[in-house]
Amino acid sequence: MIKNSIVKKLNQQMNLEFDSASLYLQMSAWCSYKGFEGSAMFLKRHFQEEMQHMQRIFDYLCDINQQPIVDSVKKPHNNFESLIHLFEKNYNNEKIISMKINDLCELALTEKDFSTFEFLQWYVSEQHEEEKLFKSIVAKLNLVGSSSEGLFLVDKELKNLNEKIERH
Repeated sequence: MIKNSIVKKLNQQMNLEFDSASLYLQMSAWCSYKGFEGSAMFLKRHFQEEMQHMQRIFDYLCDINQQPIVDSVKKPHNNFESLIHLFEKNYNNEKIISMKINDLCELALTEKDFSTFEFLQWYVSEQHEEEKLFKSIVAKLNLVGSSSEGLFLVDKELKNLNEKIERH
């Protein structure tokens, strides 16, 4: 029998993924509005990924005969000083999600819920990749600063990365 503490944390994580999806969609809208079409496409794809992350937890809760509880989505931040500010916020969000996943893994081990611990391993790997990706984007944006040409090239690279992923 799964402990209520784990069910509660899984529901919190599911809703955190939902909030992240909302944030990424809003970031995509900001990028599109500012003319960063590559970034907009990239973030819209990440919105879809975050929705899949949410759905995985939703399905897991159903599979273990627990009720997923979907809370209201937090209104996402919708104004950013710059593209670097946006991606720094994104990177920090990913670090928070990683920390929460790690806390959930620790709880699952403490409660000897090895099934949930095993389920969460996919998220551990996914978060490692997400943090690495967003850290590299922030590093590139820091290199180019506010240079129009540099921002154009980073945005183009994100568009190409998005198209490459969609082809696979």
